[in-house]
Amino acid sequence: MLTHAQVWSAIDRLAARAGLSASGLARRSGLDPTTFNKSKRVTSAGRPRWPSTESISKALAATGTPVEVFVGLLQGADGGAPVRSVPLLGFAEAGSGGYFDDGGFPAGTGWDEIAFPAVNDDHAYALKISGQSMEPAYRHGDVIIVSPAAPIRRGDRIVVRTRAGEVMAKELKRSSAKSIELKSLNAQHSDRTFAPADVLWMARILWSSQ
Repeated sequence: MLTHAQVWSAIDRLAARAGLSASGLARRSGLDPTTFNKSKRVTSAGRPRWPSTESISKALAATGTPVEVFVGLLQGADGGAPVRSVPLLGFAEAGSGGYFDDGGFPAGTGWDEIAFPAVNDDHAYALKISGQSMEPAYRHGDVIIVSPAAPIRRGDRIVVRTRAGEVMAKELKRSSAKSIELKSLNAQHSDRTFAPADVLWMARILWSSQ
């Protein structure tokens, strides 16, 4: 017998597979953006509200997901990892003030949410790529999961914020007491080198929705 929690968890997993938030999945499916929001999962009287078969059907069609795959999501597929919501922000907005504290942790308002199998970092967040400046590593519409707590080693892809307010995704070439060398993900863009004092924070990219 299916439970209310199972069905909504499967929808969250479906959204995560497509690199979308719950509202993003609803919009792509041609539904009201709030259809799959957490606020719609319980009535004002506190009773469980179930998604309609029509809304699920439209979500499957919009993401190109076969019914048998959705059944797997209902059963806890994708390794059975628990799903939780992480903050989601457009990469182009990340350089604006107010979205991060000085440690590189999500802060302030304006964040959306996206369902994702839990990572070992309570401060993990998602950024949605826009434009072509990071191709072929990341393309327009891709979502990356970033962990401020993950250790960073040479060769890792990272998100960097400079003290000047610039936010970029690069590969770490070398880090020393004198300089931080970053390799561009797009050959048409130059590599960058910074003095450590000019970098506010760096955070490792754990996953992308490619």
